[in-house]
Amino acid sequence: MNLPNQLTVARLGLTIVFVVLAYSGLPWAFSAAAIIFGIASFTDYLDGRIARERNLITAFGKLMDPLADKVLMAAAFVVLMDDRCGTLPGWLVIAILAREFLVTGLRLVASAQGSVLSADRLGKQKTVWQMITASYLLLLRASAEAPFAWSAPLFKAPLLDTRWAVPILLAITGVTTIWSGFAYFWKNRSLVMRDC
Repeated sequence: MNLPNQLTVARLGLTIVFVVLAYSGLPWAFSAAAIIFGIASFTDYLDGRIARERNLITAFGKLMDPLADKVLMAAAFVVLMDDRCGTLPGWLVIAILAREFLVTGLRLVASAQGSVLSADRLGKQKTVWQMITASYLLLLRASAEAPFAWSAPLFKAPLLDTRWAVPILLAITGVTTIWSGFAYFWKNRSLVMRDC
């Protein structure tokens, strides 16, 4: 298994650690979970860059890299929806999960027909916005804990003020999630429409 694929598998393992920490009930649970989420998110950037630079793009990577992203992001948004802060609406989590099920279903249909659907540019932009939103909300939650207490004033600063930052991030994430799912389905509609 090459290095990019190892990083992809590591991201799946880090997602498990992230969820365990977030639900651990420890006084610094979200601080540690935010750090693990940051490391896992960085592996997404790193594996893609290494694969392109070293020409290590494989069918495994095309399938598993976006899947690992989906698992990480779904875990983050489910954890945040369950969070006591109540900053994440259920409709957004449902939209994210529905979009990921749709895309995964398309990939399974493509795989059964002997082809691999890789992530597209719009899907990558969606992932970036989801990571930004999840990171912001995780750090907001972690700012109530001792290790990240220093960051609490940042969320009242003009650029990061929760009163406007949260609604804007949620709106951008919602729009990019829904639009990228629709665009991905439309681009690959022949996979499911040929038998209609």
